[in-house]
Amino acid sequence: MSIVYTIGFRRKTLAEFISLLRQAGVDAVIDIRLRNTSQLSGYAKRDDLAFLLREGFDIAYEHRPDLAPTEEILDASRQEQDWDRYQQRFIPLLAERRAEEAGRELFARYRAICLLCSEITADQCHRRLVAEYWAERIPGLTIVHL
Repeated sequence: MSIVYTIGFRRKTLAEFISLLRQAGVDAVIDIRLRNTSQLSGYAKRDDLAFLLREGFDIAYEHRPDLAPTEEILDASRQEQDWDRYQQRFIPLLAERRAEEAGRELFARYRAICLLCSEITADQCHRRLVAEYWAERIPGLTIVHL
């Protein structure tokens, strides 16, 4: 049995964020944000987070935009504020990109991965959709939202 963790960094201090990862035994953070270099990301800005996780906590970091929405889907979602419509656009994209292959490849290299996005909770976040997509296609996969 494998576990995929998910986490959002918004409204978490760096100490809370790292503590959650360490308590779960995460060995790789998989950043599935499309836009991850903004100054608004604070400690979760791509290069800073990769350095911090690797050097400070021996946690691998990978940016996987193939598991992120397209610019068009993301922009439409922000304008429309319609979660059902977002899902209708994003889930077929995962199928088109063969996201389950990315999941299998990541689980072959890491023992405990955590999908990273910015949303506070996974309820209306694409990290939940990716995790659920994988769970439907990768036998024995359990989802834990941190």
